Amino acid sequence: MSLVPLSAALRERTRDAHSTSEGAGFMSALLKGERSRDDYVSLVAQHYFVYEALESATDRMRRDPVAARFISDKLTRLPALIADLDFLIGPDWSERIHPLPATAEYVARIEQVGSTWVGGFVAHHYTRYLGDLSGGQHIGRVMQRRFGFDTNGIGFYVFADIADPAAFKDVYRDELDAAPWDDGETERVIAEVLLAYDFNTRLFDDLARAADAAVA
Repeated sequence: MSLVPLSAALRERTRDAHSTSEGAGFMSALLKGERSRDDYVSLVAQHYFVYEALESATDRMRRDPVAARFISDKLTRLPALIADLDFLIGPDWSERIHPLPATAEYVARIEQVGSTWVGGFVAHHYTRYLGDLSGGQHIGRVMQRRFGFDTNGIGFYVFADIADPAAFKDVYRDELDAAPWDDGETERVIAEVLLAYDFNTRLFDDLARAADAAVA
């Protein structure tokens, strides 16, 4: 077994991929105020498809003893996304949004591993939710200021049931370090986290292309 805890290995070996995804042109421009409210709405819409897949996988994985260590209803985002879309678009939001190509591929991968492979499920669960509890909190505050939202419109970023995100993340990382995976499986999980970051970067690239095409 590796002497390096999985949580530390993930931080070190995914740092570049994390930075690339976080600094993708679309997100960078959105955070700098160079993108519109419509662009933000498009991001929320793509998040809906990703979290619909992830939280469906979560329901399937609840009975697995390893996956269950990471599952908490405090993390559930889908109701907040639905409320955000209802506020941002209107009651017919479900008829007006569609997954972009990268999102569709991302969703297909989550559905695949979320039905067949606990380590892969945890990789996507970790990438999304710990990101939401970290950089996602900054994104939510910036969007709130930028577009004058109260809570409506940014509910996705509000974890009302998690009083101390840092402590929650520490417990989650402890569970990663305690996961009963050998070196081979650990490498597969790290590779899947890298794939998740790649999907996220490609999603941002698709959003940028779609937004630019709409104003061309």
